[in-house]
Amino acid sequence: MHSSARHRHSSSDRAQATETKGLVLNQGWRYDMMEWFHGIFSFRGQLRKLRQKTVTLAQLQPGEQALDVGCGTGTLALEVARRVGRTGRVAGIDPGAVQIARARAKAARRRLPIEFQIGVIEQLPFPDQSFDVVFSTLMMHHLPAPLKRQGLAEIVRVLKPGGRLVIADFKSKKGRTGRAARFHAGGSNMQDLATLVNDTGFSQVEIEEMQPSRFSAFPGAGFVRAYKS
Repeated sequence: MHSSARHRHSSSDRAQATETKGLVLNQGWRYDMMEWFHGIFSFRGQLRKLRQKTVTLAQLQPGEQALDVGCGTGTLALEVARRVGRTGRVAGIDPGAVQIARARAKAARRRLPIEFQIGVIEQLPFPDQSFDVVFSTLMMHHLPAPLKRQGLAEIVRVLKPGGRLVIADFKSKKGRTGRAARFHAGGSNMQDLATLVNDTGFSQVEIEEMQPSRFSAFPGAGFVRAYKS
């Protein structure tokens, strides 16, 4: 979900993160304002339900370690931190320096020790087998196909054996009707995404759908949950 974007980091970003071929958002509080507006007026609460569904699918337990890839301004990670509790660990990476600064500020206000840092999906800055769960929310449609595969391979690497991956994304533009057809953000073909996840080293790949609301611009969403083999 975006209104503007750029494909390059600033010089200060380059010092901290490898450049990515994916789309980079860097809007900070403006992103949160836009998300609030769409969530209330365009999507009529569906965006909040999407996040809740994403976290529920992960079946988080107190004390687990979770990573949010493409965490944006950290909204999902804040909810994840509440689920895993003080004995757990939550990290979030995003290539946008302004997004990460906003995420850190939000976590600090809530006194949640979330590890937000600049980073890219194709080079995750974590050791092998670091996490029980990895999330990717509303960002896969920003990545070209080769980068999806490369990113998923990195996710496999940082997940513990049996660890879970949960992907949530808007459904593809094809087939959108009514107000949803005018919503500009891209989406994913969930069956294609599930096939790619399976081919990258995951098992028990499951797909769920969230249907669009009749009277909103919400384009519908899909979820892929899988386990590291």
